[in-house]
Amino acid sequence: MPNDPLTPYGNRPMVTPIVNAVNYEYASFEVLRQITDGEVEGYTYHRDDNPTVREVEHKIAALEEAEDCIVCTTGMAACTMAYLTYLRTGDHFIIFHDTYGANYKVALILEQLGVQVTWLDDNDAEQIEKHVQPNTRMIFLETPTNPLCKTIDMQHVRHAADTVGAMMVVDNTFATPYHQLPLKFGADLVIHSATKALGGHNDIMAGAIASSKEHYNDLWFTRQAIGTTLDAYSAFLLSRGLKTFELRAATMAHNAQKAAEFLATQPKISRLSYPGLPSCLDHEIAKRQMMRGFGGMMAFDVGSSQDDAKEFINRLKVIYHAVSLGATESLICIPVLTTMLYLPPERRTIFGVRENTVRLSLGIEPVERILEDLDQALSAV
Repeated sequence: MPNDPLTPYGNRPMVTPIVNAVNYEYASFEVLRQITDGEVEGYTYHRDDNPTVREVEHKIAALEEAEDCIVCTTGMAACTMAYLTYLRTGDHFIIFHDTYGANYKVALILEQLGVQVTWLDDNDAEQIEKHVQPNTRMIFLETPTNPLCKTIDMQHVRHAADTVGAMMVVDNTFATPYHQLPLKFGADLVIHSATKALGGHNDIMAGAIASSKEHYNDLWFTRQAIGTTLDAYSAFLLSRGLKTFELRAATMAHNAQKAAEFLATQPKISRLSYPGLPSCLDHEIAKRQMMRGFGGMMAFDVGSSQDDAKEFINRLKVIYHAVSLGATESLICIPVLTTMLYLPPERRTIFGVRENTVRLSLGIEPVERILEDLDQALSAV
């Protein structure tokens, strides 16, 4: 009985096989012992591990230059696994307002479990040491941020975390490992909503955490316990998406740079935020942290009201009005109506998201079509 079901004959198929097995037959009790003792990488039950899932974990770990990676059902499952694994009653947790809105709900649960939560504006990152406490256990951040696409200095946050021995957890979904490697800047865990650019085709939901082998073992225990293991077919689709990931990431960044440069010249656009623009206040930080471009995400205000933003989006013909990001198609949304809907109304604008703020995720369409679409839609505002 081979140890790796993906290579039963000493060679490999060109596509990752979908192993739907829930359980596995043991050739002997010795084989069972070797697997359960960790002497060989084998499989017993899908909630524990799956060969299709394990294959894609190795691929994402390689992209992030990590020792290992654990994949789970969604990006929020990945965040929640990190919180449950490392936060305890009495711990202090720092997170930024400008982050995916669903984290607000999880933070409420953490507070119910006795975790002290401090929400900071991204501007507070420059003085984050003032907010670190002796019991600070984890600092969680996105860079670029969601939805305002601001850049946070990871080295500065790492220094503040080190003063109390806290973990730094970085959500790298917006930047992707093509443009940014947070482990090189001191991150303990790198989180992805693999639903987005890693998968890239709007057809799966998955999450990933790249880390050291030690952290992988801790997170594996949590995943096995709560049952957030990804299904084999989604893992297969994720593996397929990764085959074109670098090509897509490069094209998205090129399109975003051109779109941002165009929008910067338009009088109906204000407060444009894209890390690749020298006019952005945090452009120098982005240059230090990001490589091979600045990603495919941007945020900007349209006109002077939400009606202006709605009219602009309604006029678009190439860019799709939809949530999510990092897809082959260009996608646009109004965060206060979508990704920030999880937050109470008084919290939606506290950190700078306005009623007419839109978030744009560039796809891989020909850039000329994207620019023409933006131009004609702005003419209606």
